[in-house]
Amino acid sequence: MTARILVVDDVPANLRLLEAKLRAEYFEVALAASGPEALALCSAWAPDVVLLDVMMPGMDGYEVCRRLKSQTNTAHIPVVMVTALVEQVERVRGLEAGADDFLSKPVDTALLLARLRALLRVKQVLDAWRLRADTVRELGVEPAEPPAEVSLGSRLLFAGGVPGEAAAVAAALAPDGVLVEHAPDEASAWERLQDDEHDLALLSLPLAGGDALRLTSRLRARTESRDMPLVMLAAEEQRQSLLRAFDLGASDHVMRPVDAPELRARIRNQLRRRRYQELLRDSLDRSLELAVTDPLTGLRNRRYVRRHLDQLLASGAPAAVLLIDVDRFKPLNDRYGHAVGDIALREVASRLREHLRAVDVVARYGGEEFMVVIAAAGEEEVLAVAERLRASIAGEPVTAPGLSLPVTISVGAAVSEDGDNPEQLIAAADAALYRAKDRGRNRVEKAVLEDRGAEAR
Repeated sequence: MTARILVVDDVPANLRLLEAKLRAEYFEVALAASGPEALALCSAWAPDVVLLDVMMPGMDGYEVCRRLKSQTNTAHIPVVMVTALVEQVERVRGLEAGADDFLSKPVDTALLLARLRALLRVKQVLDAWRLRADTVRELGVEPAEPPAEVSLGSRLLFAGGVPGEAAAVAAALAPDGVLVEHAPDEASAWERLQDDEHDLALLSLPLAGGDALRLTSRLRARTESRDMPLVMLAAEEQRQSLLRAFDLGASDHVMRPVDAPELRARIRNQLRRRRYQELLRDSLDRSLELAVTDPLTGLRNRRYVRRHLDQLLASGAPAAVLLIDVDRFKPLNDRYGHAVGDIALREVASRLREHLRAVDVVARYGGEEFMVVIAAAGEEEVLAVAERLRASIAGEPVTAPGLSLPVTISVGAAVSEDGDNPEQLIAAADAALYRAKDRGRNRVEKAVLEDRGAEAR
């Protein structure tokens, strides 16, 4: 897995050492000797990960990290602090500044590469969501604001652990409002994580009654838990298992004995990343919904129904098209105003939706015209559906403030034949619709051979 790595250190020998190690693994590497230089390179070069020294003159690593995490264009870049400082308070300080990990000098190469691979996997996913979010903005949909509190009410499942550890974990995370559940072994952990209501999991190495590595692999293979943060809890003697866990998809790690402030900081960081990803996904879902939905009626729009018809015919499945037009809509709109006209269109849309199967697609095709695409139905059934829709509109007037308006529709129906393309099928339904208008409106007409044009014949 190649990527761009920015190494920041004010000691040239340290820069050269890390550069050599990273280039040997085929990473692209850039070097910065100060905080301001690092910030400039992050904006201009867009690295995938920053390896950041803490002790630098002028602007130290903590300040650099805080600035990176506070800027929209760099907040998503993972930061690994690399330092000679070994005090636990310094590690926590770095994590609270937004660092994704904290490695001590001299750097353990195997652990560094394992952490880089894990962080890069996460960043690739986030980058994909960020690109989609950019598309959302281009469509004119602004994403929702991120939640002010990422931890409150979050659910964590703690699997395994030594005696008393579950209580210690729960006590450490209680101030942040994280709810901790305990599963003593692999089987119970797997069962509880099927509910898809947990926000992250803390897996003990070793894991009673099973294997934490196997559980990690199973969770990553399952679609519903593929993006769930998985934090490993291990002692120094489980170092090789911990490295393997990162290869299998672990998100982070905490070493025994558990330091409560460090655990809180790491869990907060994982929850923050999860909430950010959920925000991007929700924005995308909302934008896609808006992109294929008519804002007035709530029905699918022309773009969606045409794409659906294309796919249906391409699959070889039988299909039918109903083109529906609200009769004498322009006089109604001119006499009573656009507000009443909108009420009439919304009511027509509601009745059409109510009288169709869930598998059928109804869309506002433009103005006062609607299209219904019906799958796997013969001509007799299609005409029965069309008549049911016509009767549902004509059977009861549309009510508006102080008004009761008789509204009717005309329907043109066309059932696909071998070799029909979408344009031919729609044209045939359109011709039938015009015939329904010419013959008095408030009626259903089916397409005949002449409606399909010379190409169809």
